[in-house]
Amino acid sequence: MASVVKINVLTVPDEQREVLEKRFASRAGSVENSDGFEWFELLRPVEGTDQYLVYTRWRSEEDFQNWMATSMRGPHGGAQGEGGERPKPAATGSTLWSFEVVQQASPKA
Repeated sequence: MASVVKINVLTVPDEQREVLEKRFASRAGSVENSDGFEWFELLRPVEGTDQYLVYTRWRSEEDFQNWMATSMRGPHGGAQGEGGERPKPAATGSTLWSFEVVQQASPKA
């Protein structure tokens, strides 16, 4: 069975970049212990776009769906700001891309 990759494309205005990165840094560790989780990267745009890429790799689609179902009940989905209110989203848009890994390579030892 091939791994699956999920890339969440987040449109982030310049003034919200630091907010987004701090939010991801503060939730470090929240996905790493999930069953079937293989990899995570937050990719900052360098030039020509305001879109961040949130790259995750999973053993299977089922593992990703299970994580989504549980993460939306936990700190990822229910983050609260001061006064118990949810903070304003840092992104103004979001699109989820899905891929299956058909080939891969790693550095030769």
